[in-house]
Amino acid sequence: MVALVRTVAYLGLEARGVEVQCSLAPGLPNFNIVGLADKAVGESKERVRAALSSMGLALPPKRITINLSPADLPKEGSHYDLPVALAVLAAMGITDAEQLEDWIVVGELSLDARIAPSPGVLLAAMHASASEKGLICPAAQGSEAKWASDVPVLAAPDLSSLLNHLKGTTKLADPEPGLVEEQDTFADLKQVKGQETAKRALEIAAAGGHNLLACGTSRPNQGNGVSLPIQ
Repeated sequence: MVALVRTVAYLGLEARGVEVQCSLAPGLPNFNIVGLADKAVGESKERVRAALSSMGLALPPKRITINLSPADLPKEGSHYDLPVALAVLAAMGITDAEQLEDWIVVGELSLDARIAPSPGVLLAAMHASASEKGLICPAAQGSEAKWASDVPVLAAPDLSSLLNHLKGTTKLADPEPGLVEEQDTFADLKQVKGQETAKRALEIAAAGGHNLLACGTSRPNQGNGVSLPIQ
């Protein structure tokens, strides 16, 4: 049986759709992830194995193959943990594979099956909105995902509560959109590129409470000086 879960790959400030395909086939027990995955994605199988074990579930004694499609697109990051786990569970028949087709899934799994935050949830939410699908993400990032769009968001604290929600036995609370707080901005020397000597002079003047003599030259060897207090 082949199960399919949708997620994203991050390329700069762009999120591209990725299909996580899981196949269970007879043969020597093995767990392989293919599809141009980096080391963090390759280690996902160990986190998934430990998370399922903490829930009292064991991987079937079969040849498990995870394909991240398209195979020529680089896959980086730990946010593939949750979609890989759901694809395996769908292939095992523990959760409904058809139900997962309406969701984009991102999230890192802890060894005790908690769903940990992962970078890029805002981009994933924007991609889900453009694809007219819902988003499954960590509970700690639910408000961030909800702020991005009006798509349905399932923000789960752990894998067990997510499975119970999908089965209909319990219901996850709908996250509230995050609030953007406006902050006062001030000029900062960090914004000045180069001019190390001038910045050093400003720092010394400010540290000692001295005035600063600023000169502007209108003709060679002539200038107008203005004394400015530095606070």
